[in-house]
Amino acid sequence: MDQLIFISILIITAAALLYSFWKIKTNFDKTRSTAFYGQWVKRTQLTLQVAFGQTKILRKPVIGLMHALVFWGFMVITIGSLEMVIDGIIGSHRLFGAWGMVYDIISASGDIFALIVLVGIIAFLFRRLVMRIKRFKGIELSRKNKTDANIALSFIMLLMLSLIGLNVYETVQFGANAIGTYPFSGWLVNTLHPAKSAGLYAFFWWMHIVLIFVFANYLPYSKHFHVFMSLPNVFFSNLKPLTHLPMMPEVKKEVDLMMSDNPYAESDGPASSRFGVKDVEDITWKNYMDALTCTQCGRCTEVCPANITGKLLSPRKLFVDIRQRMDEKAGLSAEDAKALVGDYITPEELWACTSCNACAQECPLNISHPNLIMDMRRYLVLEEGQAPEELNAMFANIENNGAPWKYSPEDRLKWTEG
Repeated sequence: MDQLIFISILIITAAALLYSFWKIKTNFDKTRSTAFYGQWVKRTQLTLQVAFGQTKILRKPVIGLMHALVFWGFMVITIGSLEMVIDGIIGSHRLFGAWGMVYDIISASGDIFALIVLVGIIAFLFRRLVMRIKRFKGIELSRKNKTDANIALSFIMLLMLSLIGLNVYETVQFGANAIGTYPFSGWLVNTLHPAKSAGLYAFFWWMHIVLIFVFANYLPYSKHFHVFMSLPNVFFSNLKPLTHLPMMPEVKKEVDLMMSDNPYAESDGPASSRFGVKDVEDITWKNYMDALTCTQCGRCTEVCPANITGKLLSPRKLFVDIRQRMDEKAGLSAEDAKALVGDYITPEELWACTSCNACAQECPLNISHPNLIMDMRRYLVLEEGQAPEELNAMFANIENNGAPWKYSPEDRLKWTEG
Protein backbone atom coordinates (compact mmCIF):
# COMPACT_ATOMS: atom_id res chain seq x y z
CA MET A 1 0.00 0.00 0.00
CA ASP A 2 2.82 2.40 0.92
CA GLN A 3 4.50 1.71 -2.43
CA LEU A 4 1.29 2.49 -4.32
CA ILE A 5 0.84 5.76 -2.43
CA PHE A 6 4.48 6.70 -3.01
CA ILE A 7 4.41 5.90 -6.73
CA SER A 8 1.20 7.94 -7.11
CA ILE A 9 2.79 10.95 -5.39
CA LEU A 10 5.95 10.52 -7.47
CA ILE A 11 3.96 10.50 -10.74
CA ILE A 12 2.05 13.66 -9.73
CA THR A 13 5.32 15.35 -8.71
CA ALA A 14 7.08 14.42 -11.96
CA ALA A 15 4.10 15.52 -14.07
CA ALA A 16 3.90 18.90 -12.32
CA LEU A 17 7.66 19.42 -12.65
CA LEU A 18 7.62 18.49 -16.35
CA TYR A 19 4.78 20.94 -16.92
CA SER A 20 6.84 23.72 -15.30
CA PHE A 21 9.85 22.81 -17.46
CA TRP A 22 7.65 22.76 -20.56
CA LYS A 23 6.47 26.32 -19.81
CA ILE A 24 10.07 27.43 -19.38
CA LYS A 25 11.00 25.69 -22.63
CA THR A 26 8.28 27.63 -24.48
CA ASN A 27 9.81 30.83 -23.12
CA PHE A 28 13.21 29.75 -24.43
CA ASP A 29 11.61 29.21 -27.83
CA LYS A 30 10.71 32.92 -27.94
CA THR A 31 14.34 34.02 -27.62
CA ARG A 32 17.00 34.44 -30.31
CA SER A 33 19.63 31.84 -31.01
CA THR A 34 23.26 32.69 -30.45
CA ALA A 35 26.46 31.02 -31.53
CA PHE A 36 27.80 28.39 -29.17
CA TYR A 37 31.38 27.24 -29.52
CA GLY A 38 32.32 23.86 -28.05
CA GLN A 39 35.55 24.12 -26.06
CA TRP A 40 34.25 21.28 -23.91
CA VAL A 41 37.43 20.81 -21.88
CA LYS A 42 37.69 24.49 -20.96
CA ARG A 43 33.99 24.61 -20.07
CA THR A 44 34.28 21.53 -17.90
CA GLN A 45 37.29 23.00 -16.09
CA LEU A 46 35.41 26.25 -15.53
CA THR A 47 32.35 24.39 -14.19
CA LEU A 48 34.51 22.40 -11.77
CA GLN A 49 36.23 25.55 -10.62
CA VAL A 50 33.36 28.05 -10.38
CA ALA A 51 30.27 25.88 -9.88
CA PHE A 52 31.57 22.90 -7.90
CA GLY A 53 34.57 24.64 -6.35
CA GLN A 54 32.55 27.78 -5.53
CA THR A 55 35.66 29.92 -6.10
CA LYS A 56 33.80 33.17 -6.78
CA ILE A 57 31.49 32.68 -3.79
CA LEU A 58 34.53 32.23 -1.57
CA ARG A 59 35.72 35.77 -2.31
CA LYS A 60 33.64 36.65 0.73
CA PRO A 61 35.44 34.27 3.11
CA VAL A 62 32.91 33.86 5.94
CA ILE A 63 29.50 33.96 4.30
CA GLY A 64 31.02 32.49 1.14
CA LEU A 65 32.28 29.44 3.01
CA MET A 66 28.86 28.98 4.60
CA HIS A 67 27.19 29.07 1.20
CA ALA A 68 29.78 26.69 -0.27
CA LEU A 69 29.23 24.22 2.57
CA VAL A 70 25.46 24.37 1.95
CA PHE A 71 26.06 23.64 -1.75
CA TRP A 72 28.46 20.77 -1.08
CA GLY A 73 26.08 19.43 1.56
CA PHE A 74 23.24 19.38 -0.95
CA MET A 75 25.39 17.38 -3.35
CA VAL A 76 26.03 14.69 -0.75
CA ILE A 77 22.46 14.69 0.59
CA THR A 78 21.08 14.32 -2.96
CA ILE A 79 22.54 10.79 -3.04
CA GLY A 80 20.36 9.92 -0.04
CA SER A 81 17.34 11.54 -1.70
CA LEU A 82 17.83 9.39 -4.79
CA GLU A 83 18.07 6.34 -2.56
CA MET A 84 14.77 7.26 -0.86
CA VAL A 85 13.02 7.52 -4.23
CA ILE A 86 14.24 4.06 -5.25
CA ASP A 87 13.32 2.67 -1.81
CA GLY A 88 9.83 4.12 -2.15
CA ILE A 89 9.32 2.56 -5.59
CA ILE A 90 10.56 -0.96 -4.86
CA GLY A 91 9.78 -1.07 -1.13
CA SER A 92 13.37 -1.55 0.05
CA HIS A 93 15.12 -0.01 3.05
CA ARG A 94 18.40 1.87 2.55
CA LEU A 95 19.09 0.09 -0.74
CA PHE A 96 22.51 1.70 -1.16
CA GLY A 97 23.58 0.14 2.14
CA ALA A 98 24.94 -2.72 0.05
CA TRP A 99 27.82 -0.40 -0.83
CA GLY A 100 29.32 -1.16 2.58
CA MET A 101 32.06 1.20 3.72
CA VAL A 102 31.35 3.60 0.85
CA TYR A 103 27.77 3.94 2.13
CA ASP A 104 29.04 4.51 5.68
CA ILE A 105 31.14 7.43 4.40
CA ILE A 106 28.23 8.87 2.38
CA SER A 107 25.69 8.51 5.20
CA ALA A 108 28.09 9.97 7.78
CA SER A 109 28.88 12.89 5.46
CA GLY A 110 25.18 13.46 4.80
CA ASP A 111 24.41 13.43 8.53
CA ILE A 112 27.16 15.96 9.32
CA PHE A 113 26.26 18.13 6.34
CA ALA A 114 22.61 18.13 7.44
CA LEU A 115 23.74 19.89 10.61
CA ILE A 116 26.06 22.25 8.72
CA VAL A 117 23.34 23.16 6.21
CA LEU A 118 20.83 23.68 9.02
CA VAL A 119 23.18 26.07 10.81
CA GLY A 120 23.94 27.85 7.53
CA ILE A 121 20.25 28.30 6.67
CA ILE A 122 19.50 29.68 10.13
CA ALA A 123 22.37 32.14 9.64
CA PHE A 124 21.03 33.12 6.19
CA LEU A 125 17.54 33.71 7.63
CA PHE A 126 19.03 35.77 10.46
CA ARG A 127 20.92 37.92 7.95
CA ARG A 128 17.76 38.49 5.93
CA LEU A 129 15.31 39.07 8.77
CA VAL A 130 17.42 40.77 11.42
CA MET A 131 20.64 42.19 9.97
CA ARG A 132 20.46 45.19 7.64
CA ILE A 133 22.48 43.88 4.69
CA LYS A 134 22.51 46.62 2.07
CA ARG A 135 22.74 44.34 -0.95
CA PHE A 136 19.49 42.60 0.06
CA LYS A 137 17.66 45.84 -0.71
CA GLY A 138 16.78 47.55 -3.98
CA ILE A 139 13.83 48.85 -5.97
CA GLU A 140 13.82 45.63 -7.99
CA LEU A 141 13.30 43.51 -4.87
CA SER A 142 9.60 43.61 -4.06
CA ARG A 143 7.99 42.10 -1.00
CA LYS A 144 7.28 39.04 -3.16
CA ASN A 145 11.02 38.60 -3.90
CA LYS A 146 11.90 38.80 -0.21
CA THR A 147 9.08 36.45 0.80
CA ASP A 148 10.20 33.98 -1.86
CA ALA A 149 13.73 33.92 -0.42
CA ASN A 150 12.39 33.29 3.10
CA ILE A 151 10.07 30.52 1.88
CA ALA A 152 12.89 28.75 0.04
CA LEU A 153 15.22 28.97 3.04
CA SER A 154 12.43 27.67 5.31
CA PHE A 155 11.91 24.72 2.98
CA ILE A 156 15.61 23.84 3.22
CA MET A 157 15.56 24.21 7.00
CA LEU A 158 12.62 21.79 7.28
CA LEU A 159 14.36 19.39 4.90
CA MET A 160 17.41 19.28 7.15
CA LEU A 161 15.34 18.89 10.32
CA SER A 162 13.38 16.01 8.79
CA LEU A 163 16.60 14.36 7.57
CA ILE A 164 18.16 14.58 11.03
CA GLY A 165 14.93 13.17 12.52
CA LEU A 166 15.02 10.32 9.99
CA ASN A 167 18.63 9.50 10.86
CA VAL A 168 17.90 9.68 14.60
CA TYR A 169 15.06 7.19 14.33
CA GLU A 170 17.04 4.96 11.96
CA THR A 171 19.48 4.62 14.86
CA VAL A 172 16.74 4.24 17.49
CA GLN A 173 14.46 1.92 15.53
CA PHE A 174 17.07 -0.49 14.20
CA GLY A 175 19.80 -0.19 16.83
CA ALA A 176 22.81 -2.31 15.96
CA ASN A 177 21.11 -3.27 12.67
CA ALA A 178 20.88 0.35 11.53
CA ILE A 179 22.26 0.77 8.01
CA GLY A 180 24.83 3.54 7.66
CA THR A 181 26.79 5.71 10.08
CA TYR A 182 25.30 8.84 11.66
CA PRO A 183 27.75 10.75 13.89
CA PHE A 184 25.55 13.74 14.77
CA SER A 185 22.26 11.84 14.93
CA GLY A 186 23.93 9.12 16.99
CA TRP A 187 25.16 11.76 19.42
CA LEU A 188 21.59 13.10 19.70
CA VAL A 189 20.31 9.60 20.44
CA ASN A 190 22.89 9.08 23.19
CA THR A 191 22.14 12.51 24.63
CA LEU A 192 18.34 12.65 24.41
CA HIS A 193 17.51 8.91 24.58
CA PRO A 194 14.33 9.15 22.45
CA ALA A 195 11.77 6.35 22.77
CA LYS A 196 11.69 3.68 20.10
CA SER A 197 8.88 4.40 17.64
CA ALA A 198 8.28 2.96 14.18
CA GLY A 199 5.64 5.65 13.70
CA LEU A 200 8.15 8.47 14.12
CA TYR A 201 10.59 6.86 11.69
CA ALA A 202 7.80 6.62 9.09
CA PHE A 203 6.71 10.19 9.90
CA PHE A 204 10.17 11.66 9.25
CA TRP A 205 10.65 9.50 6.14
CA TRP A 206 7.42 10.74 4.56
CA MET A 207 7.98 14.29 5.78
CA HIS A 208 11.40 14.42 4.15
CA ILE A 209 10.43 12.92 0.79
CA VAL A 210 7.24 14.98 0.45
CA LEU A 211 9.20 18.15 1.26
CA ILE A 212 11.68 17.24 -1.49
CA PHE A 213 8.85 16.81 -4.00
CA VAL A 214 7.07 20.03 -3.02
CA PHE A 215 10.32 22.03 -2.95
CA ALA A 216 11.34 20.71 -6.39
CA ASN A 217 8.05 21.99 -7.82
CA TYR A 218 8.38 25.32 -6.03
CA LEU A 219 11.85 26.01 -7.42
CA PRO A 220 10.87 26.84 -11.05
CA TYR A 221 8.84 29.77 -9.70
CA SER A 222 11.48 30.90 -7.23
CA LYS A 223 14.77 32.78 -7.36
CA HIS A 224 16.22 29.56 -5.97
CA PHE A 225 15.75 27.99 -9.41
CA HIS A 226 19.55 28.32 -9.54
CA VAL A 227 19.54 24.96 -7.71
CA PHE A 228 18.73 23.51 -11.15
CA MET A 229 20.27 26.17 -13.40
CA SER A 230 23.62 27.11 -11.86
CA LEU A 231 25.66 24.22 -13.29
CA PRO A 232 24.46 24.55 -16.92
CA ASN A 233 24.69 28.34 -16.77
CA VAL A 234 28.33 28.25 -15.69
CA PHE A 235 29.05 25.56 -18.29
CA PHE A 236 27.66 27.82 -21.04
CA SER A 237 29.60 30.86 -19.80
CA ASN A 238 31.00 33.39 -22.24
CA LEU A 239 34.62 32.27 -22.55
CA LYS A 240 35.83 35.42 -24.26
CA PRO A 241 37.48 38.20 -22.21
CA LEU A 242 34.95 40.23 -20.25
CA THR A 243 35.90 43.35 -22.19
CA HIS A 244 35.00 41.70 -25.50
CA LEU A 245 31.72 43.07 -26.88
CA PRO A 246 30.30 40.87 -29.63
CA MET A 247 29.56 42.53 -32.94
CA MET A 248 26.06 42.63 -34.38
CA PRO A 249 25.74 40.00 -37.14
CA GLU A 250 23.13 42.13 -38.90
CA VAL A 251 25.49 45.11 -39.13
CA LYS A 252 28.49 42.95 -40.06
CA LYS A 253 26.50 41.45 -42.92
CA GLU A 254 25.74 44.90 -44.33
CA VAL A 255 29.34 46.09 -43.93
CA ASP A 256 30.66 42.95 -45.63
CA LEU A 257 28.24 43.59 -48.48
CA MET A 258 29.39 47.20 -48.88
CA MET A 259 33.04 46.11 -48.93
CA SER A 260 32.41 43.38 -51.49
CA ASP A 261 32.82 43.63 -55.25
CA ASN A 262 29.09 44.04 -55.68
CA PRO A 263 27.80 46.30 -52.91
CA TYR A 264 24.37 46.57 -54.55
CA ALA A 265 23.66 42.87 -54.44
CA GLU A 266 20.90 41.62 -52.19
CA SER A 267 22.17 40.16 -48.92
CA ASP A 268 21.58 36.51 -48.17
CA GLY A 269 18.95 35.48 -45.66
CA PRO A 270 15.98 37.37 -44.24
CA ALA A 271 16.39 40.96 -43.11
CA SER A 272 16.80 41.52 -39.40
CA SER A 273 13.55 42.37 -37.62
CA ARG A 274 15.35 44.37 -34.96
CA PHE A 275 18.71 45.88 -34.17
CA GLY A 276 19.55 45.28 -30.51
CA VAL A 277 17.15 44.36 -27.72
CA LYS A 278 13.77 45.98 -27.21
CA ASP A 279 11.76 43.17 -25.60
CA VAL A 280 12.26 39.63 -24.37
CA GLU A 281 11.87 38.19 -27.89
CA ASP A 282 15.10 39.98 -28.81
CA ILE A 283 17.28 38.54 -26.04
CA THR A 284 19.30 35.38 -26.61
CA TRP A 285 18.60 32.04 -24.95
CA LYS A 286 21.70 32.64 -22.82
CA ASN A 287 20.31 35.98 -21.58
CA TYR A 288 17.14 34.18 -20.48
CA MET A 289 19.18 31.39 -18.89
CA ASP A 290 21.07 34.09 -16.97
CA ALA A 291 17.74 35.51 -15.75
CA LEU A 292 16.56 32.08 -14.56
CA THR A 293 19.91 31.46 -12.86
CA CYS A 294 20.24 34.83 -11.11
CA THR A 295 20.15 34.33 -7.34
CA GLN A 296 19.38 38.02 -6.74
CA CYS A 297 22.29 38.03 -4.28
CA GLY A 298 23.19 41.61 -5.20
CA ARG A 299 26.94 41.08 -5.50
CA CYS A 300 26.81 42.68 -8.96
CA THR A 301 24.96 45.78 -7.77
CA GLU A 302 27.16 46.01 -4.69
CA VAL A 303 30.29 46.58 -6.82
CA CYS A 304 28.69 48.63 -9.61
CA PRO A 305 30.36 52.10 -9.64
CA ALA A 306 27.28 53.65 -11.22
CA ASN A 307 25.03 52.33 -8.47
CA ILE A 308 27.52 53.24 -5.74
CA THR A 309 27.54 56.85 -6.92
CA GLY A 310 23.75 57.10 -6.85
CA LYS A 311 22.84 56.32 -10.46
CA LEU A 312 19.67 54.35 -11.23
CA LEU A 313 21.51 51.37 -12.69
CA SER A 314 21.32 48.12 -10.73
CA PRO A 315 22.78 45.20 -12.72
CA ARG A 316 20.67 42.75 -10.70
CA LYS A 317 17.50 44.55 -11.80
CA LEU A 318 18.12 43.73 -15.46
CA PHE A 319 17.61 40.02 -14.92
CA VAL A 320 14.82 40.39 -12.38
CA ASP A 321 13.01 42.47 -15.01
CA ILE A 322 13.68 39.98 -17.81
CA ARG A 323 12.21 37.12 -15.82
CA GLN A 324 9.21 39.21 -14.76
CA ARG A 325 8.57 40.44 -18.31
CA MET A 326 8.90 36.93 -19.77
CA ASP A 327 6.41 35.56 -17.23
CA GLU A 328 4.08 38.44 -17.99
CA LYS A 329 4.20 37.82 -21.75
CA ALA A 330 3.66 34.10 -21.26
CA GLY A 331 0.30 34.91 -19.70
CA LEU A 332 -0.85 37.22 -22.51
CA SER A 333 -3.18 36.03 -25.25
CA ALA A 334 -2.24 39.00 -27.48
CA GLU A 335 0.60 41.49 -27.76
CA ASP A 336 0.55 44.38 -25.35
CA ALA A 337 1.93 47.88 -25.79
CA LYS A 338 4.72 47.47 -23.26
CA ALA A 339 8.37 46.54 -23.83
CA LEU A 340 11.34 45.51 -21.72
CA VAL A 341 13.27 48.67 -22.67
CA GLY A 342 11.24 51.67 -21.67
CA ASP A 343 8.59 50.09 -19.43
CA TYR A 344 10.86 47.95 -17.27
CA ILE A 345 14.39 49.22 -17.91
CA THR A 346 14.81 52.93 -18.58
CA PRO A 347 17.37 54.52 -20.93
CA GLU A 348 18.78 56.38 -17.92
CA GLU A 349 19.71 53.06 -16.31
CA LEU A 350 21.34 51.76 -19.49
CA TRP A 351 23.43 54.86 -20.18
CA ALA A 352 24.68 54.90 -16.58
CA CYS A 353 26.75 51.75 -17.27
CA THR A 354 30.50 52.42 -17.61
CA SER A 355 31.19 48.97 -19.18
CA CYS A 356 33.73 48.31 -16.42
CA ASN A 357 32.52 44.67 -16.09
CA ALA A 358 32.76 44.69 -12.29
CA CYS A 359 29.31 43.08 -12.16
CA ALA A 360 30.26 40.23 -14.50
CA GLN A 361 33.57 39.75 -12.69
CA GLU A 362 31.86 39.42 -9.32
CA CYS A 363 28.82 37.33 -10.31
CA PRO A 364 29.21 33.86 -8.75
CA LEU A 365 27.36 32.27 -11.68
CA ASN A 366 29.21 34.01 -14.54
CA ILE A 367 26.25 36.08 -15.72
CA SER A 368 27.25 38.70 -18.29
CA HIS A 369 25.46 42.00 -17.65
CA PRO A 370 27.39 44.47 -19.91
CA ASN A 371 26.73 42.53 -23.13
CA LEU A 372 23.00 42.70 -22.47
CA ILE A 373 23.21 46.40 -21.61
CA MET A 374 25.11 47.04 -24.84
CA ASP A 375 22.44 45.27 -26.90
CA MET A 376 19.75 47.42 -25.29
CA ARG A 377 21.79 50.55 -26.02
CA ARG A 378 22.15 49.43 -29.62
CA TYR A 379 18.38 49.30 -29.92
CA LEU A 380 18.04 52.81 -28.48
CA VAL A 381 20.62 54.24 -30.90
CA LEU A 382 19.89 52.31 -34.09
CA GLU A 383 16.11 52.17 -33.90
CA GLU A 384 15.00 54.96 -31.61
CA GLY A 385 17.78 57.46 -32.25
CA GLN A 386 18.10 57.95 -28.49
CA ALA A 387 21.54 58.68 -27.06
CA PRO A 388 23.11 61.22 -24.71
CA GLU A 389 23.82 64.58 -26.34
CA GLU A 390 27.57 64.03 -26.27
CA LEU A 391 27.24 60.77 -28.19
CA ASN A 392 24.86 62.28 -30.73
CA ALA A 393 27.46 64.98 -31.42
CA MET A 394 30.12 62.31 -31.88
CA PHE A 395 27.86 60.32 -34.23
CA ALA A 396 27.26 63.46 -36.32
CA ASN A 397 31.00 64.15 -36.51
CA ILE A 398 31.73 60.59 -37.63
CA GLU A 399 29.05 60.87 -40.30
CA ASN A 400 30.23 64.27 -41.56
CA ASN A 401 33.97 64.22 -40.87
CA GLY A 402 34.85 60.56 -40.71
CA ALA A 403 36.12 60.94 -37.14
CA PRO A 404 34.70 61.74 -33.67
CA TRP A 405 36.10 65.28 -33.77
CA LYS A 406 34.31 68.32 -35.18
CA TYR A 407 37.19 69.26 -37.51
CA SER A 408 37.24 68.27 -41.15
CA PRO A 409 40.04 65.89 -42.24
CA GLU A 410 41.84 68.77 -43.99
CA ASP A 411 42.07 70.79 -40.77
CA ARG A 412 43.26 68.07 -38.40
CA LEU A 413 46.95 68.85 -38.63
CA LYS A 414 46.65 72.62 -38.32
CA TRP A 415 47.62 72.41 -34.68
CA THR A 416 51.15 71.43 -35.78
CA GLU A 417 51.71 74.69 -37.69
CA GLY A 418 54.23 77.03 -36.07
